[in-house]
Amino acid sequence: MEQNEKSLLRKEVRARKKQFTEKELIVQSEPLIKRVLSHPRLQEAKTVLLYNSLADEVYTHDLIQQLHQEGKRVLLPVVMSDTEMELRLYKGQDFFKSSSYGILEPIGEPFTDFSSIEFALIPGMAFDGQKNRLGRGKGYYDRFLPLLINAYKVGICFPFQFLPTIPTESTDQRVDECIY
Repeated sequence: MEQNEKSLLRKEVRARKKQFTEKELIVQSEPLIKRVLSHPRLQEAKTVLLYNSLADEVYTHDLIQQLHQEGKRVLLPVVMSDTEMELRLYKGQDFFKSSSYGILEPIGEPFTDFSSIEFALIPGMAFDGQKNRLGRGKGYYDRFLPLLINAYKVGICFPFQFLPTIPTESTDQRVDECIY
């Protein structure tokens, strides 16, 4: 039952996203990213996990560059298969390739020192007040988040993606906080 509820919810959120152009979503991203940048946990962190945003997600491309230039160790996820993703160190704009999902992913060696990650910015289709996350349905983050034992996990979404409640299953992973 919950999978069907989740599918319907994803469809609804996709429809909400389609009301905006990519440029409008980038503008809507600005106050959210400012809140991320001023977050004390991010400011203290030396190693951070971010994500390279898709056109319908909170825009992170400038954030990645800025934190890299500030000397933080920036990690980005790379999709390896239908069930697996790994992390790679961001080394600058010249070290990207496009994935099968059209996501720019860093090239290089996999990063496996998960315990060194202090701050993780997590995308989602939707979040709720109980810090539940609705992903895109592949389970990448639900399998990955338990490995981030020392990271403060912050979900990020547009205000129209923050919902009163999200159906959950035992495998769903929560975040520590949500910015919307």
